[in-house]
Amino acid sequence: MKSLEKIKTAVLACLLSVFAFGSTVLAQGNPTLSDAEVASAAVTANQIDIDFAAIAKEKSKDTQVLKFAETMANDHRAVIEQAVALAKKLSVTPKDNAVTQQLKADAEKTKAQLRAKSGKAFDKAYIDNEVAYHTSVISAVKDLLIPETENEELKELLMSVVPALEAHLEHAKMIQHNMSKK
Repeated sequence: MKSLEKIKTAVLACLLSVFAFGSTVLAQGNPTLSDAEVASAAVTANQIDIDFAAIAKEKSKDTQVLKFAETMANDHRAVIEQAVALAKKLSVTPKDNAVTQQLKADAEKTKAQLRAKSGKAFDKAYIDNEVAYHTSVISAVKDLLIPETENEELKELLMSVVPALEAHLEHAKMIQHNMSKK
């Protein structure tokens, strides 16, 4: 059972790499990536969320935001560890590629926007970004990856990841809603 969870987490890492640029993917069609390029994008996408969480932990005073950021950092660190272990097991060396480069460029813009804000404006920007990100992820899984997947086991695995993604989204939306009441 633990190996199935590790596989789900590794697949989630790969999915996150695709979702982070979901609008680009949907606009341009599916990119063709080797396993090494997917591994690079997965690790990069997860590191980006860790970086966003680090900014939140530096700038926010809001308990909900801080707890959410800590959860995102912990979850994504665990995903990176498992993705790296899986890549090593499969003898895949992550390879930089256009997707990874785009992820990094987009992240730098978002980090600059987040760093330019403070107080409640920062908290709102951070949580709004997380809501948009997870919305894109869920859409990409349901509308792009699942329909494109031919392997039934992989398709089932993708479908099984959706509830976890939806839980992250709902958590971010709950915080967003609570912020609107303040």
